[in-house]
Amino acid sequence: MVTIEELAADSAIDTVMVAFTDHYGRLVGKRFDAGFFVETVREGTHACDYLLTVDMEMEPIPGFEFASWDEGYGDVHLVPDLTTLRRAGWTDGAAIVLCDVVDQTTHDLVPMAPRTVLRRQVERLAEHGLVAKAASELEFYLYDDTYRQAHDKGYTDLQSAGWYVDDYHLLQASRVEPYVGAARRALSASDIPVENSKGECGRGQHELNIRFADALTMADRHSVMKHGMKELADAMGLSVSFMAKPTTADTGSSSHLHLSLWAEDVNVCGADDERSAVFEQFLAGWMTYVDDVMVCYAPTVNSYKRYVDGSWAPTRVAWSSDNRTASFRVVGTGQSRRVECRLPGADCNPYLAYAGAIAAGIAGIEQRLTLSDEFRGDVYAAADLPRVPRTLEHATGSFDASAMARAAFGDDVVDHYAHFHRAEVEAYHAAVSDWERRRYFERI
Repeated sequence: MVTIEELAADSAIDTVMVAFTDHYGRLVGKRFDAGFFVETVREGTHACDYLLTVDMEMEPIPGFEFASWDEGYGDVHLVPDLTTLRRAGWTDGAAIVLCDVVDQTTHDLVPMAPRTVLRRQVERLAEHGLVAKAASELEFYLYDDTYRQAHDKGYTDLQSAGWYVDDYHLLQASRVEPYVGAARRALSASDIPVENSKGECGRGQHELNIRFADALTMADRHSVMKHGMKELADAMGLSVSFMAKPTTADTGSSSHLHLSLWAEDVNVCGADDERSAVFEQFLAGWMTYVDDVMVCYAPTVNSYKRYVDGSWAPTRVAWSSDNRTASFRVVGTGQSRRVECRLPGADCNPYLAYAGAIAAGIAGIEQRLTLSDEFRGDVYAAADLPRVPRTLEHATGSFDASAMARAAFGDDVVDHYAHFHRAEVEAYHAAVSDWERRRYFERI
């Protein structure tokens, strides 16, 4: 990390990106002159509150209580969290800092801001004497087309960076090392500690893993990582996609969440390989409330195209030890024992994904839920197990109706995000797709 004093003394840094995520997880904000930022950092800056009400096209969605045309779309205050200040290793002369979004009048955290949503759940978990440590396993597709070329081609017939399944292939991985290796080095230079990269199950699909941290720090790293990788690809004349399911033919991209619970320096998930009661209750809640917080793991219409039997994405709710057909996979031994939740796609907003997981787990602890028996075998073949929601519409209805979600997040947050997701569903239903044209244009 970079301190303000180091930033002031570093003449190589002339720009500071001041950022926060919108609902989709995109970083939005401003670029500051580094000298001006150092002088005014404690005052923060302002941004239009419409940023927490827009769709993917930056069009304001009507009907929010938080901000509207009737209210004139005023400002929120952005308060830099200086513990997140770091060099932007993917570009020259820049640093980046993440912000909390604060009400200009009350000076309270804006409850709908994704970072606030996660902060609140981390605080609730601390009331139980627990800390969540986490890591995201982020998959992506790499293309030889630039983003502009991909846009101009309508995102069809793109040139994949690989032409056969890349999974663990060192030869195929070597062909994309000019980009993926550059991404590893850029992230390391951004104080985001890298573990490894590897080929994945799709053509041109890869995975880059970074070190675990507490949940809020991990969500910060995840957000910066995703943005930095896009900027790097853009600068290299390539494109990288974190869509959950970019093509029908290839496997989807996940963001598996690894989560462990700690009481001081003890991993309560079972450091001695014996599951603790609190771990079992947390996992029981996490599984019980999958439908209630599914929008946190799968926030787009496209997200649900990933859940296909036999595709490495989970389709039913069960837990199992080291079993990749299960939605909840218990892995590791000793202090590294943790749960890998395989539900989230690469398109998730990490703040909301971790918040959903923690909220569901807390409900399990508070309700003293009993963990189901471990499933052994092929979860895909177990038709009697609960199925993962099939559509964003279904998941949004479950979220909106969830007493657990309303107790955990508050009615204002649930109402806000339910409205946001319904607008996304409505936009999808109103759009005419290439699939429809191919299917119906001539033959209907």
